[in-house]
Amino acid sequence: MKQDMIVILDLGSVENAELARNIRDLGVYSEIYAHDITVEELQALPNVKGIVLNGGPNRVVDGTPVDINEAIYDLGIPMIAVDHPSSKAEINYTQLPTQEELKHFVFDVCKAETNWNMKNFVHDQVQRIQDEVGDKKVLLALSGGVDSSVVAALLIKAIGKQLVCVHVNHGLMRKGESEDVVEIFRNQLDANLIYVDASERFLTKLEGVSDPEEKRKIIGNEFVYVFDEEASKLDGIDFLAQGTIYPDIIESGTKTAKVVKSHHNVGGLPEDMQFKLIEPLYQLFKDEVRACGLELGLPEHMVFRQPFPGPGLGVRCLGAITADRLEAVRESDAILREEFAKVGLDKKVWQYFTAVPDFKSVGVRDNERSFEYPVIIRAVNTVDAMTASIEHLDWEVLTVITDRILNEVKHVNRVLYDLSPKPVATIEWE
Repeated sequence: MKQDMIVILDLGSVENAELARNIRDLGVYSEIYAHDITVEELQALPNVKGIVLNGGPNRVVDGTPVDINEAIYDLGIPMIAVDHPSSKAEINYTQLPTQEELKHFVFDVCKAETNWNMKNFVHDQVQRIQDEVGDKKVLLALSGGVDSSVVAALLIKAIGKQLVCVHVNHGLMRKGESEDVVEIFRNQLDANLIYVDASERFLTKLEGVSDPEEKRKIIGNEFVYVFDEEASKLDGIDFLAQGTIYPDIIESGTKTAKVVKSHHNVGGLPEDMQFKLIEPLYQLFKDEVRACGLELGLPEHMVFRQPFPGPGLGVRCLGAITADRLEAVRESDAILREEFAKVGLDKKVWQYFTAVPDFKSVGVRDNERSFEYPVIIRAVNTVDAMTASIEHLDWEVLTVITDRILNEVKHVNRVLYDLSPKPVATIEWE
């Protein structure tokens, strides 16, 4: 079922994403396009019921105020303008319309229907994927993260064994994560899954490397090498699937907006790549990706998985990675996650993890002097990851976690709680 759409044309606003979210919250699909979209491009979009001209502080580019192609005004599509003076729009607003005002425009003026939901999205995407892929094969790097897991589930529903998933275990995953990927995708969803245990290879490359950026570089590069090696063994692959989502595209910049950050899966692909790209989640915000995962039947713990850096525990085993500290990070992190889940903090706290630094302190174990590592607990809340506040944990919870870590994790004799907000600190330690 084709969803009705309200198109947002970006004329310098910094609130495009918020407006798109507000319209989707009404049950109507919305997408953001550049101000210089052509009449032909606009007419090629399905079921456009209305247009929002969304102006703002970036409306002047190179000394000239931007505007839309004149001919778009003559298409007869209902139109409102936000912070963009226009005598041809039905209504002019000086700031984002309220939900009531949006409702009036979307339903009374545009006559749009509330047919934007995950059931319809999945149905449409399955059809689209089947039409595009045909009988060809698709390759996907399946990390076990939310985005790649939902892409995998969607592609499995659409094309089954034509999808080849490659999961690379770099030895820096959290406890049980690689096993979880194999259990869910190979055993439950019957996916065509290639599992590569490259942990020794990664840890050998990282031996003695203490600089955080150097560690990230080695892990990132080695991942590409391993993935390329596996891809080269496969025949008949025409498509490469990626978990690009809508914020990735928005943050990577538009004609009037500056780049917030470059994303590895937006415009960063090699020019000589032999694959065609398929990105079935590119329309979705993060919470919509999670809703899509639940609609596809993925387990809740996978859909609500914590944000996790690409280098994994490699940047939480601080300094040069050693086997004993890597084990301490993995085991203490598992205890923290288990205890947070017991008291409902896993749903309340945005990100929480442990880190183990590369120094020891004196302690007492079994009536003898010990010289072991500390474990640092970090638990933060944030909306946009630009700033972060500390979760104020109950002493009882901290005590239980501390006791378990000291009793169950080897090579550890202290537990510390990091109280530093961002800024001045960052969320991760490295």
